[in-house]
Amino acid sequence: MKAMVLQALCDLKENPVPLALMELPVPVPRAQEILLKISACGVCHTELDEIEGRTPPPRLPIIPGHQVVGRIETVGNQVSTLKTGDRVGVAWIFSACGTCKFCLSGKENLCPAFAATGRDANGGYAEYMTVAEDFAYAIPAIFADEQAAPLLCAGAIGYRSLRLTGLKDGQRLGLTGFGASAHLVLKMVQYRYPNSEVYVFARSSKERAFAKELGAVWAGDTAERAPHKLDCIIDTTPAWQPIVEALANLESGARLVINAIRKEGDKRSLLNLDYPLHLWQEKELKSVANITRSDVKEFLSLAAKMNLQPEIQVFALEQANEALIELKTGKIRGAKVLKMA
Repeated sequence: MKAMVLQALCDLKENPVPLALMELPVPVPRAQEILLKISACGVCHTELDEIEGRTPPPRLPIIPGHQVVGRIETVGNQVSTLKTGDRVGVAWIFSACGTCKFCLSGKENLCPAFAATGRDANGGYAEYMTVAEDFAYAIPAIFADEQAAPLLCAGAIGYRSLRLTGLKDGQRLGLTGFGASAHLVLKMVQYRYPNSEVYVFARSSKERAFAKELGAVWAGDTAERAPHKLDCIIDTTPAWQPIVEALANLESGARLVINAIRKEGDKRSLLNLDYPLHLWQEKELKSVANITRSDVKEFLSLAAKMNLQPEIQVFALEQANEALIELKTGKIRGAKVLKMA
């Protein structure tokens, strides 16, 4: 099979071709696994963090990709709920132990043994992959393969982030950064909270124009002040400074949810916090760590009900490096998806 493989960590500014196209054996599913023939895989900012060393170290060499859609080619001899030909997806959560206090309390995203697709196990930048049947999800028929791929991470993590804000209908939500996840959150808010206004902070004029096109009531630079204080904000950027700016836009008692696995740059930039302006008045900071299987299942059901169609840009598997560099340099409109031949 063809696969795009990361063999060593690198700085994308110095090496704009981090993945090598390789011919590898098709993996063989174990007893409780399925073999998935991949048709599409989303490209996520987390892949940039993996390649440049900001996540826990990936297993190298590794096939990245954790927004995977395809059809089951074969199944292991203990697979009971899925069958050959079923169309399924695979998300960031590749496995969890199932027995720790976090797994038993519905917080498997915090499991110490949490394994991530495309980081701890080979992912979807390839023609085939294997995964345990319990970590594969039926894809609603309403979605084409390439439309479904971004739902498995950008959508699911956006869903979790929105839930963690505690937003109520009529309250004002801010979105810092406007890429794959944030544009889906805006659409979710319009469906679930029709009386809530969405304010967008983005570094590029194209992102701001895209946000207004999709229905944001206001869009400005990340350093600007919104015309109103906001009841909650979701930060989806890779940088530290937007957190500081977002805190200044929060209403008293409001919450900032940080939807990012890591932040780039110098951690000392947090010393620019001004306590009265940014944190006083019982403002809250909450991070998002991974997703659970229930996040993915609930979100896919919601997405089907509202016919949530992400904006996508399609690339061939062999163009994975090009897609990553565009993401790195801020050429973003919706989500980027690799489509297999």
